Amino acid sequence: MPIFERYLSVWVGFALIAGIALGEIAPALVAFLASLEYGSVNFVVAVLIWFMVYPMMVAVDFRALARVHERPKGLIITLTVNWLIKPFTMAALGVLFFEFVFAPFIAPGTSDQYIAGLILLGAAPCTAMVFVWSQMTKGDPNYTLAQVSLNDAIMVFAYAPIVALLLGVTDIVVPWGTLLLSVGLYVVVPLVAGIITRVLMTRDAASQAQAEAAVSAFTAAVKPFSIVGLLATVVLLFGFQGEIILSQPLVIAMIAVPLLIQSYGIFAISYWAAKAWRVPHNVAAPCAMIGTSNFFELAVAVAIGLFGLNSIAALVTVVGVLVEVPVMLSLVWFANRTTHWFPAQETPIRAPESKKA
Repeated sequence: MPIFERYLSVWVGFALIAGIALGEIAPALVAFLASLEYGSVNFVVAVLIWFMVYPMMVAVDFRALARVHERPKGLIITLTVNWLIKPFTMAALGVLFFEFVFAPFIAPGTSDQYIAGLILLGAAPCTAMVFVWSQMTKGDPNYTLAQVSLNDAIMVFAYAPIVALLLGVTDIVVPWGTLLLSVGLYVVVPLVAGIITRVLMTRDAASQAQAEAAVSAFTAAVKPFSIVGLLATVVLLFGFQGEIILSQPLVIAMIAVPLLIQSYGIFAISYWAAKAWRVPHNVAAPCAMIGTSNFFELAVAVAIGLFGLNSIAALVTVVGVLVEVPVMLSLVWFANRTTHWFPAQETPIRAPESKKA
């Protein structure tokens, strides 16, 4: 592994500090960049994420994608964890910490908003950044795309009812502009660009092996741009929220505690299930990453719509953004060192044998 990638967590640490410093040194510039958004989707960050996602999209082979259903285990795990476990454990942790553990340290009557912000994050599985984490763990690009796409389809129908159930309210308005724009920018646009690039690159290949070699060489060449995009994203995210971090460090730390427990707990459940079910590592790692990370643009937009721009709930969803990158990098490190736990290929699901009379 190149030294730049080997010490990626160090560079992210520097990017974090640089982002906070940028917010203090050039607040006007940061404010201008933050203003370039629609529906809580910042277009500068979107372009940077596009650079991160694009190399993996080039590796997507639609012929292989059509056969993903023949390996259903990873899909079953991610759907079960994301929709039957994760929102409810996040709600339970929110109640535990902000109704009991941290209750003496927060303003009276504000616990509901802390809990609401956590629920909004917990009910929204990741759309964009999971492609980056999958690429860093050598995940199967076809399977990762299938998992993300299926979760996005379910999110359209399930997000509002789950949030309404856990918050105990019925007037949840799904910000369709944020949802559709995010999926379009983070999935559709880079996927189309990747398909066009792959077709142009492989149309003159004499064999499938030659085509795959050309794709591998190209993705390896553009991977540094993906890492630079990640670091620049970290700088901007922490630049946007630097003032909040410096002015409310104790509040940020309290919010981070249940988020950290939830992130590592959900990863452990998904990763252990994949290991126990003998799912290959290139499917197991992205499968666990999808549930661990969050669709923070959607959560932020809903929090602002329900509780207001300066609400505690909105602050909680923003802290989710800040916690995610360091957590996911640590899990990428762990996943890359546990590949030997998993088989090379997925064992088929066999129907139980009927008993003979």
